[in-house]
Amino acid sequence: MNQPTFPPRFLWGVATSAFQIEGASTADGKGPSIWDTFCRQPGTIKDGSKGDVACDHYHRYREDVAIIKALGVDAYRFSISWPRVQPDGKGAWNEAGFAFYERLLDALAESGLRAHVTLYHWDLPQALQDEGGWLSRDTPRHFAAYAAEVARRFGNRIDCIATHNEPWCTANLGYGNAQFAPGVADLKQSIQVSHHLLLSHGLAIQAMRATGCSAKLGIVLNQWTADPATDSPEDHAAADFEYSRSVEWFMDPIFKGHYPELALRVHGENAPVVHEGDMADIRQPIDFMGLNYYFRGYVSATTPNPVPPGELGFTDMGWEIYPKGLTELLLKLKAAYPLPPIYITENGMASPDVVVDGEVHDTQRIDFVRWHLEALSDAMRAGVDVRGYFLWSLLDNFEWNSGYAKRFGIVHVDYATQKRTLKDSALWYRDFVARQRR
Repeated sequence: MNQPTFPPRFLWGVATSAFQIEGASTADGKGPSIWDTFCRQPGTIKDGSKGDVACDHYHRYREDVAIIKALGVDAYRFSISWPRVQPDGKGAWNEAGFAFYERLLDALAESGLRAHVTLYHWDLPQALQDEGGWLSRDTPRHFAAYAAEVARRFGNRIDCIATHNEPWCTANLGYGNAQFAPGVADLKQSIQVSHHLLLSHGLAIQAMRATGCSAKLGIVLNQWTADPATDSPEDHAAADFEYSRSVEWFMDPIFKGHYPELALRVHGENAPVVHEGDMADIRQPIDFMGLNYYFRGYVSATTPNPVPPGELGFTDMGWEIYPKGLTELLLKLKAAYPLPPIYITENGMASPDVVVDGEVHDTQRIDFVRWHLEALSDAMRAGVDVRGYFLWSLLDNFEWNSGYAKRFGIVHVDYATQKRTLKDSALWYRDFVARQRR
């Protein structure tokens, strides 16, 4: 790999999501989300924790914005909590909820930071779940109305609005294996949910466009290459299906207007019900695509979840560190789709970080980020149009069904005191960004 170099206007940022950091789960009229409910079900969260307080960002946002500013980055990617601004997911708006995001946007503007907003980072209002959630075709319609309201209020103050973060996770982990909220394990339902998520994306893009807002509009997808564990025909076939059902399943409808033939064929009777006009609604022009990359797929036809070689080690989540996969993925996407500009909207790793004498020495995370920036630079040299990079995550936070046991932040959070401590990786990232601007 070559030394990473980036264009002068390349955007540098950090990212979070509402449920993982905000806390204040019932403050100022916020309604419950499916994750509030899921956390209260026995055995769902590995450490038995909840997101009620998390990083208390709702009350400490000014301190957190000051940290972002001190890092010298350009932008902050965060999500809006749908049940905070519309407790039932339809009907009345919660002005106190919108006022929080108004204050946050004010603080970012005062600090010279650009806002990149995600509308849905998995915290569906529980009231909508009670009426069918993402299995219902009404939910995409409600989501489009919510998207339009955010665009009307904030769309001229925000650089980019993404409809969804990682709809693959909502469908496959929320409905496929019950690992995430709402905790359903049903393959057919998960595939139908994936269709309704894509439909909601397309309807939301149209609704936001109609407001005339200046924000760039797009979506954030988690993606990976899928490599066969051996050279056997069976493993190659299994890897092809994994890529089709995971990457092409979301890319093809958005950019080509249809589902991939391979995944549809294998899904068979589990394929989604698609109404006339759905694919036209989904295939809306978008201004950018967010790409989240953490690991590659490593696939065997005979061994479930085979352990990859891990030549560069593994993260605290057990994920292989494989930066070359980012280059390979970006080049593969470029060859297959008419892509808009891309932002790497998440990239980072969990590490068992501890504070020692007021410092956190997370050397492995520094290596991880540096290696992935080298891989990103290689892809850009090969012609991929990438406009920015958001490191996941600003803060240690509630890591979904892992609770607080896994730390992704470049800033350590002591959950008992809420004290923030910049890790070595935060200082390294600050200095790296500064060097890129010289």
